[in-house]
Amino acid sequence: MATFTFTPHIGGRLPTPSLSVSSSYSSTSKRKPKFNSITTTRVSLQASTPSLSDPFVLQLAETLEDSLSSSSSSSSPFPLQKLRESSAENLLSTPWPSRRDEPFRFTDVSFIKQSQIHPISNPPQFSELSSIPLETQFANVVIVDGHFVNSVSNLTELPNGVYVGSFIDLPSESVGKRVSEFVDGKFAGDLFWSINGVGAPDLTVVYVPAGCKVENPIHFRYYSINGGDEGSKELAVSNPRVLVLVENGGEIEIIEEFLSGDGGKSYWSNPVLEVVIGSGGKVKHSYIQNQSLNAAHIKWTSVQQESTSAYELVEISTGGRLSRHNVHIQQLGPETTTELSTLHLSIGNQTQDLHSSLVLDHPRGYSRQLHKCIVANPQGQAVFDGNVKVNRYAQQTDAGQLTRSLLLEPRATVNVKPNLQIIADDVKCSHGAAISDLEETQLFYFQARGIDLETARKALIFSFGAEVIERLPSPSVRKRVENHIKELLNPTLERS
Repeated sequence: MATFTFTPHIGGRLPTPSLSVSSSYSSTSKRKPKFNSITTTRVSLQASTPSLSDPFVLQLAETLEDSLSSSSSSSSPFPLQKLRESSAENLLSTPWPSRRDEPFRFTDVSFIKQSQIHPISNPPQFSELSSIPLETQFANVVIVDGHFVNSVSNLTELPNGVYVGSFIDLPSESVGKRVSEFVDGKFAGDLFWSINGVGAPDLTVVYVPAGCKVENPIHFRYYSINGGDEGSKELAVSNPRVLVLVENGGEIEIIEEFLSGDGGKSYWSNPVLEVVIGSGGKVKHSYIQNQSLNAAHIKWTSVQQESTSAYELVEISTGGRLSRHNVHIQQLGPETTTELSTLHLSIGNQTQDLHSSLVLDHPRGYSRQLHKCIVANPQGQAVFDGNVKVNRYAQQTDAGQLTRSLLLEPRATVNVKPNLQIIADDVKCSHGAAISDLEETQLFYFQARGIDLETARKALIFSFGAEVIERLPSPSVRKRVENHIKELLNPTLERS
């Protein structure tokens, strides 16, 4: 049996003549006492290992729980309380990350810690919802500052047995018990996963029964309304949490779109999406991030796939001063398919970061990952850390990973770390990484046919991102995203 590990780190900054590559290549409601989970666990931990506690993280956790205790959603169902308790325990032994920590070596989150953070404890007022457009094309869920808002959502005409809404309003005790199995806090992500677990005011649930195929997409629209003015140190933090449970043979398409109510606001959006796909189920997931350029957006997506299931993610991320997407996927059965496609665009002083982990444990798994990024500003940067782990029993696996980066300014930066770990010995696996500016030969090809340089550059840059955009399943969403990308890139191309 052979064991191979390929973990190249490639850092790119133009102009640089070469790339540096290192070869280490029914549920019942129960009100808990205020601060019970955090205080009790903190005392026991501090008594034994006081160095594990980070005062800033402790204070943040206390502030989050205080905000929930004072809000109308404080009387939470037991599964959500259980999640908060386990998340609080994780927080007490997790320090705030710094550049010295490997997962955050290229991602600076210190400006969040230096800000005045306050949770958004109450649902939005009616007057704040007037600016949110109604959508009638798809069934849609509106989440404002982390709170599910039924009054501006459109959940009519769902197939029989399909439920979309708050956990508290689940119509069936059996469905409630089934959903509760996955609201247990057993999966431990990083600090930001645990912050969401403590601070989520509610759990929005999408439930698809066995054999049900939902024909039309469910469109999640996340709006961030509250926040500080441009240049302010104030950061309003929201923690929306969504669970998608697709039973055996079920199929659904989910569109997540993150928007800013005011383009200049500073805030911190910290969402979590959990997806559970039963045997033979299929989930198509579109994730579009267009938050304020003064915002922090740190998202977790966790996916569990049973045998013969399929999960497809297409991600387009253009907003945020700091945008980080953590993706964790587990193939829990044979003949499972996973496809990930990502386009990141940094047009300002932005960090666009993707950290992904795909674990294959069973035979005949299939995975493909395509990551593309365009950095069009001297102060912009992109980060990719992708890990594909093919374990011992994942024989006859077919796994591929490719990251390609386009740097349009001399001091634009990208750091990529594709990581392929293979323990199984009967596999077909590949990965690659490329960082460059536009190739002179491609530009010459256009110019030799009478096409001017500006038009040639536009065509090549748009086509670079189009490979990912074209994978968005919904034509209307695809067209809207395409137009938005062109609007963002046109000023950059006119200056070049």
